Amino acid sequence: MRIGIHGRDFKQKSHQFIENLLAYLLREGAEVWVSDKLFKLLTRTYTGRVKVFSMGDSLRRLHAFLSIGGDGTMLESVAYIGRAQVPTLGINTGRLGFLATVNREEALSAIEQVLARNFTTEERTLLTLKSNTGLFGRFNFALNDFTIMKKDSSSMIHVDVFVNKQLLNSYWSDGIIVATPTGSTGYSLSCGGPLVHPASESFVITPVSPHTLTARPVVVNHEAEISFRIEGRTNRFLVSLDSRFESIDSSVRLSVKRAAFTTTLIQLPQYEYFLLLQKKLNWGLDARN
Repeated sequence: MRIGIHGRDFKQKSHQFIENLLAYLLREGAEVWVSDKLFKLLTRTYTGRVKVFSMGDSLRRLHAFLSIGGDGTMLESVAYIGRAQVPTLGINTGRLGFLATVNREEALSAIEQVLARNFTTEERTLLTLKSNTGLFGRFNFALNDFTIMKKDSSSMIHVDVFVNKQLLNSYWSDGIIVATPTGSTGYSLSCGGPLVHPASESFVITPVSPHTLTARPVVVNHEAEISFRIEGRTNRFLVSLDSRFESIDSSVRLSVKRAAFTTTLIQLPQYEYFLLLQKKLNWGLDARN
């Protein structure tokens, strides 16, 4: 079985944990591929035989992919995988982790199940960005969200948002988020957006610190094309796809819609989405106790 692995910026205490996982996979006869970023983080004494891949390399030959870190690492793993749709499991060595759902203590058991192919898969919708300047090149897609944000100024920006070329609203705000159902637990949630089940066919448009209280998050059909016209007191803005950023000016034309491909997540037998929400958000707990 060919297994890809990505990790980044992990703390010193995680070195031995990750190298133990690599050693286990090699003992079980797996062919292990690691990202260039992860390979640079391995200790100088590491002697395991692994193959190294870089961003943009084809990973279609892989049978499964392990993302070791937090949700940010998972989003970067999706960028590495791209259109290959390799089933991916997130092992959480970070903090909250809505995407990296397997904790450190469960990691070995989870990998055993992956090697035994004892899992199901779940397709997650991606956003794709279209621009007149070719922003982000081949990596113009996102699992979580697309954002437009102010840059180098305390002033708000003005963004006209169109849904299928019809004006939705003109927002005076710090920015605009378009989140997928997967991304509804991320930045959008912290700005007052709703939680959306991953199987829902919808996107959420969420303003960031809007000037008017009537500017509320809006849920639209995933078949919609969402486009933007941006103005501000300065002519520089930031746009992002997941954790990747570009600087633009108001001449750039932007639109997002559902990508023609998906990303594939591994779900182990014990996985339940609502149970995950309860665990991560402490739902059902009495704060008085």
